[in-house]
Amino acid sequence: MGKRFYIKSYGCQMNVYDSERMSELMCKSGYKPVGEVTEAEIIILNTCHIREKAAEKVYSDIGRIRAQSKSGSAIQTSPLIAIVGCVAQAEGEEIIRRAPAVEIVMGPQSYQNLPAAIHEVEEARRAGNKGKVIITDFPTKSKFEQLPGRRSGVQPSAFLTIQEGCDKFCSFCVVPYTRGAEFSRPVEDILFEARNLVSNGAQEITLLGQNVNAFHGLDVEGQKSDLATLIKHIADIEGLSRVRYTTSHPKDMTEALIEAHRTIPECMPYLHLPVQSGSDRILEAMNRQHTRSDYIKIVKRLRAARPDIALSSDFIVGFPGETDDDFEQTLDLVREVSFAQAYSFKYSPRPGTPSAEKKEQISESVKSERLARLQTLLKEDQMKFNQTMIGRVLPVLFEREGREVGQLVGRSPYMQAVHAELHPDRERGRIDYDNSALDEDHCESYNSGIGRLCAVKIVKAGPNSLAGVFESELGDRSAA
Repeated sequence: MGKRFYIKSYGCQMNVYDSERMSELMCKSGYKPVGEVTEAEIIILNTCHIREKAAEKVYSDIGRIRAQSKSGSAIQTSPLIAIVGCVAQAEGEEIIRRAPAVEIVMGPQSYQNLPAAIHEVEEARRAGNKGKVIITDFPTKSKFEQLPGRRSGVQPSAFLTIQEGCDKFCSFCVVPYTRGAEFSRPVEDILFEARNLVSNGAQEITLLGQNVNAFHGLDVEGQKSDLATLIKHIADIEGLSRVRYTTSHPKDMTEALIEAHRTIPECMPYLHLPVQSGSDRILEAMNRQHTRSDYIKIVKRLRAARPDIALSSDFIVGFPGETDDDFEQTLDLVREVSFAQAYSFKYSPRPGTPSAEKKEQISESVKSERLARLQTLLKEDQMKFNQTMIGRVLPVLFEREGREVGQLVGRSPYMQAVHAELHPDRERGRIDYDNSALDEDHCESYNSGIGRLCAVKIVKAGPNSLAGVFESELGDRSAA
């Protein structure tokens, strides 16, 4: 029996995807996944370096793992600990210096070498040596060419990385340094993986990239293909109901991509489009390469093409040199756009980035006060948007069982979490529709609602989710 491994993923959706691929790679190499860290002989921490103190969290977890292995572990020897991802890329040998228990440090572009690195460490252990493997160079050959095919049993909603790295060099961001230059996968490789995901149960695919709408992968004729064209190809895959993509940059929001939201039913009416600030002065200091006016114009074009589109964004408050007037301009932008969802953070200096060296750092108290004001406004808009759903029948893709008996949880087209109660005289996890009332092209009799796209009438809206009841008919698979 192969050794047991455990993977913990931190941070972004791309890390979730990377962890899935690492797991597939490990399984193909004969290792067995486990659900508890204390059961594992190999522990892989797939790290994120975006937020402040990300590295410190990793070191804290390493200490916790060491303590658990000495007390409650089911294994007899010390676990092999591998630190993978963006913290590994940024910290490199420093991780080994600060945490000698770590035996593998590997950047996010090199995890295809993970089984070989583990084998090297195990061989050193058997020889009585302390082998350490550190791989933080950017490889010349894409990792995707060396990964196994997707395994069966994927989730109803699956991630698919199509692009990595970023050439924008926002002054606050570490991505160009930890993920490297922009790289787009070949179109046929992406389509092959997408078909594999759908054949294994995926109903929805989210295309991932640090700057996903800068995608420029080559097609079979060696010509560059844009994201709008790729979405069209993926939407044509039989059995796929939904396509999403994240994260986008305003500079790369093309007319073709906006048009895709109007003409491709499978392209969901939801877009995460970070703006970061409403002040042109701060946007320039951030090196965002767009203005407030540019962003507003994009929003207007999107809403003209798809009036019901739900917009999400990212905001940073307290960027070095941000004045009260700069912050008020951000609040004004929020009022003008009215976001359905948003993520907001206090600025935190990332080592090695230009903004970390700026002298006009904002005090924590000011940053906290500004963040509280911004989040109050954002939460009001999110609640208002959610309340507009009450009384509507939405197509919901169910992904898992809920906390309550007879409850399933899924996502609306607008990315809202939806909790739906089954009829009380039906079994838990069973949706037994009258087949004569269903669109025979879209659904069939089934025992479990998980992985199914169902019509749900929304009866209640909260700040972070919706509640609804099943309808007797399935609505159009991509209509809102």
